[in-house]
Amino acid sequence: MADRKLNAGFIQFLKFNAVGLLNTLIDFAVFTLLHSLGMMNTPAQIISYSAGTANSFFWNKKVTFKDKSQASKDSFNRMQLVRFIILNLVVLGISVLLMHLLTDKFGVQVLISKVLVTFVTVIINFFGSRKWVF
Repeated sequence: MADRKLNAGFIQFLKFNAVGLLNTLIDFAVFTLLHSLGMMNTPAQIISYSAGTANSFFWNKKVTFKDKSQASKDSFNRMQLVRFIILNLVVLGISVLLMHLLTDKFGVQVLISKVLVTFVTVIINFFGSRKWVF
């Protein structure tokens, strides 16, 4: 029984990362575009992260964290959306802070900082989504 639960959790983590890869591609594409157009890091990070987050809610609800307790898989759960937004605002705050520290305080190149910050936020977001949101 424990092995089955562990395997299910691992498969869920793989699905989360597959969705996350798409979210990250959206995030990076939007960030890179905005940054190349001269937008400062913080607003570019907020906009790009938000674009990836919107994609994340849709696919994680439909694929990764299917809510089997709901009568209909297509039903809308307002509290789930509220928790998702809260979690992602916290993660966004962490990402902006880390981006600032890495680029402005430690002199790390902006796209390298973005990659490092993404590793941290993926882990926080997975456990927050799994344990609290979905």
